[in-house]
Amino acid sequence: MNQLVTKKPEHENIYLQVKEMILFGEVVPGQPVTIHGLADTIRTGITPAREAIRRLTAEGALVTRENRRIEVPAMTEHRLQQIELVRLTVEPALAEAAAQHCKVNDIDVLEQLDAQVDKAIQVGDVRGYLEANYRFHFHLYGLADAEILRRIAETLWLRIGPSLRVVCGRYGTANLIDHHRAATQALRNGDATATKDAIAQDIRQGMEFVRQTAARDGARANANDTN
Repeated sequence: MNQLVTKKPEHENIYLQVKEMILFGEVVPGQPVTIHGLADTIRTGITPAREAIRRLTAEGALVTRENRRIEVPAMTEHRLQQIELVRLTVEPALAEAAAQHCKVNDIDVLEQLDAQVDKAIQVGDVRGYLEANYRFHFHLYGLADAEILRRIAETLWLRIGPSLRVVCGRYGTANLIDHHRAATQALRNGDATATKDAIAQDIRQGMEFVRQTAARDGARANANDTN
């Protein structure tokens, strides 16, 4: 069981398991999600599976179509622009605030998490990369003492996670470059502005990977339609 899932009530653990499936791309955009299918996958009852779907739909991680089909929404340029705008507003602000509360042992933890990111990239472990990358960012954001902003950031990650999984699954991890080391070095220097800038650059890079992939997919779909 993953780190998000701890000793909590059963319905909360089920919600966290499904949330991880979406965060780390085990459910891809456009893939239908049914209550019975989900209950079978995570070996739970219908009621907690239904509640998890209800909560994640309210958070925008899942959508209900006109035919009552529930799925992870496909990424569009319009959605991407909105997510990028809010991420670049909220997450660098969280990083800047975190720098003002950060202790040496916090930086040590962040560097350990970044080492896990690097290892996953080296061995091509897509799930490991997505999870370690999430842990790095939200350990940092958790230091900011800004719960409302952190929750907004988490909602946005739920919306972008499946698309990041598509990018990594299609092109692998070899070309992934992050700005985590610049962020941790800025933290060690006590430079909140540099920490903020490093996280902003990290976000822009990830969003650009998603944008390029979406553009290629759109061009490929158009080419198939004309053939």
